[in-house]
Amino acid sequence: MTTPLSLGWPAPAKLNLFLHINAQRQDGYHELQTLFQFVDYCDYLDFKTTCEPTLKLHSNISSVVADSDNLILKAAKSLQDYTQCQQGAEIWLDKRLPMGGGLGGGSSNAATTLVALNALWNTGLSSQELAKIGLSLGADVPVFINGFSVFAEGVGEKFKPVDIEQPWYLVLVPQVHVSTAKIFNDPDLPRDTPKLTLDTLMRNPWTNDCQDLVVKRYPQVAKTLTWLLEYAPSRMTGTGACVFGQFEQQQQAQAVLDKLPTSMQGFVAKGANKSPLMLRLAQC
Repeated sequence: MTTPLSLGWPAPAKLNLFLHINAQRQDGYHELQTLFQFVDYCDYLDFKTTCEPTLKLHSNISSVVADSDNLILKAAKSLQDYTQCQQGAEIWLDKRLPMGGGLGGGSSNAATTLVALNALWNTGLSSQELAKIGLSLGADVPVFINGFSVFAEGVGEKFKPVDIEQPWYLVLVPQVHVSTAKIFNDPDLPRDTPKLTLDTLMRNPWTNDCQDLVVKRYPQVAKTLTWLLEYAPSRMTGTGACVFGQFEQQQQAQAVLDKLPTSMQGFVAKGANKSPLMLRLAQC
């Protein structure tokens, strides 16, 4: 009997609507405060479960390497090990999110793999248990498993859901890879922004503590952000390279995208407080 394909599992992008670095811990990790919101622009994964415990990944782009360091395969193997599951899977990745752009694509792929295979293998883990596995793969993975816009603290593992406006965004993708590790290890990164309550943070202007440093180190990011600021309130997400502007209507964002120089790339997306992954899971 042939197992049917389970199609169209979204791995959405996220935006850091603000990002504050509060301190550096003894173990090298950074204490932070940030506000995550999903957008409806996603990678997509298809799954076919197998009776044998082998795992195989296919991708539509050659730069995705299907080896033991790949977060999708790591996530699947971690779920197998945690649950002692003897099933396997063949996985197809339709990669649409830029790599190294600060949109959380790798973490989102891992989260979608955990959520989807937990359903398809009938391993029955709660979202809290999946988040525990996810945290071992990356600090952002539990946020994608949780599936709701959140205010996050600590190293990103402590979070509470928030209900915020869901505007339209124009996200621009500078043609440069920004290393998160390099930014967090840079001596010029501010690490002393005072911790504030969520109420205070929501009232204050939203900023990204990494932005000035990345703009200084990466001229492509500086050029892209300067262009977008002409049209809308704009800032960088995560450690970059992507920058985003906020709009009330889709047509406004699309009109600016239509003016984009041919040397730049971008896309329009809707903010989403509930992840598209949760909507797909409900269909199982």
